[in-house]
Amino acid sequence: MRKDAHQIAWIRMGTTVATNALLERKGERMALLITKGFRDLLYIGNQTRPDIFALDIRMPDVLYEEVYEVDERVIIYDGIENGKEVRSGTNGKKMIIERSLDMNGVRESLSLIRKKGIDAVVVLFLHSHIFPVHELEVGKLAEEAGITHISLSHQIIPMIKAVPRGLTACVDGYLTPKIKDYIAGFTSAFSSPPPVQFMQSDGGLCDVSRFIGSRAILSGPAGGVVGVARTAFDGRIPAIGFDMGGTSTDVCRFAGTFEHVMQSTTAGVIIQIPQLEIKTVAAGGGSRLFFNEGRFVVGPESAGAHPGPACYRKGGPLAITDANLVLGRIKPELFPNIFGETADLPLDKDGVVIAMEKLTAEINEYEVARGNDPLTVEQVALGFLRVANEEMCRPIRALTQAKGYDTKAHVLCCFGGAGGQHACAVARALGIEEVLVHRFSGVLSAYGIALADSVAEAQESSGLTVNDDNLIDISTRLVALSKSAREKLTVNENEEGRIDIEHFLHLRYARTDCAMMISAEWKEGDSLDAFIHSFTTAYERLFGFTLPDRDVIADDVRVRAVQRSTVVTSDLPPATGRHKCLPFKKERCYFDEGSLETDLYHIEEMFAGHTIEGPAILVDKNSTLLVEPNCLATALVDGNIKIVLKGKSTEESSTKVDPIRLSIFSNRFMSLAEQMGQVLQRTSISTNIKERLDFSCAIFGPTGGLVANAPHIPVHLGGMQYAVKFQIEYLGLDGIKRGDVIVSNHPMAGGSHLPDFTVITPVFFQSKPHPVFFVANRGHHADIGGLVPGSLPPNATHIEQEGAAFISFKVVDQGVFQEETLIDQLKAPGKVKDCSPTRNIPDVIADLKAQIAANKKGIELVVDLMEEYGEEVVVAYMQHIMKAAEESVAAETRIRTGSTVLKSIDRLDDGTPIVLTVSIDEKEGSAIFDFTGTGAECLNCCNTPRAVTMSAVIYCIRCLVGREIPLNEGCLVPIQIVIPPHSILSPSETAAVGGGNIQTSQRLCDVVFKAFGAVSGGQGDMNNVMFGDETMGYYETIGGGAGAGKGFNGRSGVHVHMTNTAITDPEILEDRYPVILREFSLREGSGGRGKWNGGEGLVRKIQFRKPLSLSLLTERRSLAPYALEGGEEGGRGRNHLIRANGTVINVGSKCTVNVARGKSMNPFRTLLNFLLPEEVDTVGKIEMGIVWKCR
Repeated sequence: MRKDAHQIAWIRMGTTVATNALLERKGERMALLITKGFRDLLYIGNQTRPDIFALDIRMPDVLYEEVYEVDERVIIYDGIENGKEVRSGTNGKKMIIERSLDMNGVRESLSLIRKKGIDAVVVLFLHSHIFPVHELEVGKLAEEAGITHISLSHQIIPMIKAVPRGLTACVDGYLTPKIKDYIAGFTSAFSSPPPVQFMQSDGGLCDVSRFIGSRAILSGPAGGVVGVARTAFDGRIPAIGFDMGGTSTDVCRFAGTFEHVMQSTTAGVIIQIPQLEIKTVAAGGGSRLFFNEGRFVVGPESAGAHPGPACYRKGGPLAITDANLVLGRIKPELFPNIFGETADLPLDKDGVVIAMEKLTAEINEYEVARGNDPLTVEQVALGFLRVANEEMCRPIRALTQAKGYDTKAHVLCCFGGAGGQHACAVARALGIEEVLVHRFSGVLSAYGIALADSVAEAQESSGLTVNDDNLIDISTRLVALSKSAREKLTVNENEEGRIDIEHFLHLRYARTDCAMMISAEWKEGDSLDAFIHSFTTAYERLFGFTLPDRDVIADDVRVRAVQRSTVVTSDLPPATGRHKCLPFKKERCYFDEGSLETDLYHIEEMFAGHTIEGPAILVDKNSTLLVEPNCLATALVDGNIKIVLKGKSTEESSTKVDPIRLSIFSNRFMSLAEQMGQVLQRTSISTNIKERLDFSCAIFGPTGGLVANAPHIPVHLGGMQYAVKFQIEYLGLDGIKRGDVIVSNHPMAGGSHLPDFTVITPVFFQSKPHPVFFVANRGHHADIGGLVPGSLPPNATHIEQEGAAFISFKVVDQGVFQEETLIDQLKAPGKVKDCSPTRNIPDVIADLKAQIAANKKGIELVVDLMEEYGEEVVVAYMQHIMKAAEESVAAETRIRTGSTVLKSIDRLDDGTPIVLTVSIDEKEGSAIFDFTGTGAECLNCCNTPRAVTMSAVIYCIRCLVGREIPLNEGCLVPIQIVIPPHSILSPSETAAVGGGNIQTSQRLCDVVFKAFGAVSGGQGDMNNVMFGDETMGYYETIGGGAGAGKGFNGRSGVHVHMTNTAITDPEILEDRYPVILREFSLREGSGGRGKWNGGEGLVRKIQFRKPLSLSLLTERRSLAPYALEGGEEGGRGRNHLIRANGTVINVGSKCTVNVARGKSMNPFRTLLNFLLPEEVDTVGKIEMGIVWKCR
């Protein structure tokens, strides 16, 4: 029977239907229609792997069931029509209709889709964000074919970047039908449904008719952000939202306006849609507890809802909830009897205590054997909570410290089912003095949904320069979009309240990739100066500088219509003498101070003005709030509870190793390195660092030993410590002064190859005369001069030909930036025969300043850590962490194999052997990696600095360990690396080394893994492609296939081993560079077959549209990747030129050629012209990354 809803004014909802369907892969059956040549584009994505140390590369499956290529193509007009139709895109940019839509082919594809019972179609055509005509035509054909749900990528999100736009459209096609079914089921329960609105990921409500899957992913968490904004922000002190649930913790920041991001990743899928900025960490009440080689580890594995933590009586593992139960912070008698298989039993404290006693005995066996004191069950439980709290602090620091905000200058707004038990401890760890807990903290996300505003958005792609010439065009779009957004609200939402229009421009500097969504006060007739001012102000705050000589580009125009909520809240009556708040019970709970008597209170009995001293536990029907010792809780007028933390945290000053603090310091050191990386990515301007993430950041001890490395690129692992130690020895500690910043890139100074600049900054503390730590980062610069653009000449025979070299250069000398000397050094390669100076010196300097800024952030954080704990303690735990890494590697060495001597050999394409003998001492847990027998130094660029060999070995060891361990100098203590002199792995100071870092490093990994029989050969290559001229340069590395192993197939179309750089999106590539990407797909049949198959390689086909220099630096073109246990080898890679007449030319694995625009009658068939001995019109086709597969 349907319900009568006449007394319901409105219903506002959030839902996890979309998120759960995406996580569980239970969405709608769906097909993808995509531009011909790109059928595998969304499978490949940006070619990076999520876990750089996983040999079994696991990535979520694509959401579509079928994919069909469509013969259609539009390209950006470059001044030559060649008889093709030219039309204007939605942003005014001219487009060439190279191939009109093949209507008949589309009809055939749709017919096949229907026959397979698929009723949802997603359409993704290149450049449809500005030229949607072909997508719209397919949409009409799909309607005629009877397809029910059609997602056109330009309608879902009209933004440049085909991959995230296509993935977002797939999310929409996959989830929206499920959303519609859910809505239909809900509304059918009413005879006449009341107005229903749903919370979207951007924090705004929309009418049920406009609610779609792609905007529903953060529906629930977004309500929490709104709840924080409406209840915790007082207009002065910014608030941090802390939402701790069962499996994860969400954090956010609000300082007066909602902070949106335009791209995020959920369930392994990139989603390009406006979303509230919410950081999530895998630490919640269900996070599992582990003890690994002296370290307390929490998560990321979760007990889930089933079986749940051990106390649920379903055989689950120990989790955070159990630790709270052991410490008396959770009271079983306050919970309903709904546990156990029969769902009628209380929480099982006795069983949890037994399980915790067993874990404590395991921990004490390890600790006592090393001369440490045993721990009690309570100390172990509390230790796990401290580690979990530190895990939850990391995303908060990322939202505050890493962005230039003082974490301490915030109020912590705590909510969620488990948040109240951790609020005081997390606040104290962050230095925050005030915690706010809403009276509806257990359901604050739902409360926030009730308080949210109704919103409607409209957006268009632009790409125009923001100047007077384009003022009318951009202003006209803002006005038109404002009207469209307003009409959506007027038509669909009838709640009273004014409608405000928020105007946005998605701005970036020309020749950069960092676009910022900027809002400004604007009305029709105004100039765009307010947007420029807001942009430059925000840019300088985030990055520390502006680029006043560059144009500002508006990638997108966006408006947001907001209808303000009229929901009101009620206050609590004040406390009087008649309203005394008395505890209903007294219990003992365990804290840092020991076991303390703790009062329990009912929150509903508190009136405004009541105060409660900790320790205390405040409970209501939905949550439990722990008020720790030295904290004061006060009930406010609005019914919320404010907790003030009294006194600062007093950390123990003992330097003796403690397993709990060992885990905490491991987290803190890694967090410091990660925050350095965030600053570097933000403040850099080059594609290599900002988009491809070709950089790493690290912290080093006073002697240069690696303490913590946040590796984006495995080839940087461990190698930087050679660079730091070299500078200490070269300059001497007395020669390193306060305010110095050192740059090096030379192999003899611990460099990898010359484009990788290592920037090293000493950390001084108080009045100490010498550095107590060092911070450093290594980033790949787009060009530093030399024979070819990109500074990785395949034909180099001497290091001088590879660009500017720095052995030890103080780019900042006691606080003074040495710009003039730096510029002279960058110009120096122009003095070498056939070489050019650095081609874009301003960009190099800008990225160097970004590297300096990242180190500055590292120094601040290291000093803060020492001020918090004391220098002696921090230095001691640096050493303890190194020792823990040493023991982890030693333990793995003992159990890795039954053999004590392992041997393997592999070769580069020129025949140079890489020979390895591994001798294992199982008793000591040590190993010798001996490369004796490896080939001599080569007269090419594949010579490899010693630092790169060290990086390869430490990377392989970490992969073989198979679990998270601290990445530091300790990893190599049990390992001895023997490198024969005068070999390709120990080249002379003048040898060319550009290819050693990017090619030989991959072969080193192949040799190590082959010796251990861990995994068969992957692509063994980084497939380096560089092109440019004196005005521009481009560099990319192309993925391939991953090797298979026992029990798993290799992943196709992905980077392996020593690199993990993202590839440029096809639309960005064609928009900003003079090329056309003709194909990017998997190379079927290229992986070797076996019981377990290797991953397929890639095909990448490029055409050029102007004269350029092109360089290819590749491997595995002559010798195939190896197989294991009788499997089939993978196919060899090929680099081809294709003539206009179809003739194919193999240019080999390494070459540099000049290319010019084709001179045939149809230049759009033959735009690539390689000037070979005989001038030939050609199309360049690069088939890359061919991979073996094994049994």
